[in-house]
Amino acid sequence: MKDTPKEEKLPALLTHPWAPVYDKRSKILILGTFPSPASREYGFYYGHSQNIFWLTLSQVLDKPCPLDKSSKIKFLRNNDIALWDVLYSCEIAGASDSGIKNPTPNDFKPLIEKSKISVIFTTGKKATELFQKLCSREVGMEAIYLPSTSPANRASQKKAKFLEQWETIKIFLDK
Repeated sequence: MKDTPKEEKLPALLTHPWAPVYDKRSKILILGTFPSPASREYGFYYGHSQNIFWLTLSQVLDKPCPLDKSSKIKFLRNNDIALWDVLYSCEIAGASDSGIKNPTPNDFKPLIEKSKISVIFTTGKKATELFQKLCSREVGMEAIYLPSTSPANRASQKKAKFLEQWETIKIFLDK
């Protein structure tokens, strides 16, 4: 009996489904690359059940971890954090950032002009690479790399340096 070949996922052109979360008091902006299929299904940023973004942020800020969409929005706003993604649209198959093609960046100028954002963090190597390449010149800022909170990044998340790097955000929130 032959094995049935796995169905290949072909890249699909997708448009970002949500607006950024921010308000006029936001001091920092945290950017992912583009919402994963699990996040899109959940309906909000970092929605994969094994992604440790919300847990990491709550540990760094020493606050209870928000559990639902409305408490996550409140958590971000109460801590002067803006959240969005680098890309407005791209072709992607599944959740792997390495397969992104034809990326179109979001327009960050209005968000930055309507807030107190003075620093931008990117979660993961691909988000950092895409922001530096497509956005930093127009925005007038370079991004600070934070290691990915994706389940695909488990090995590096166990290292002490992982949390140390994330704790950098406190410096800018305390200003």
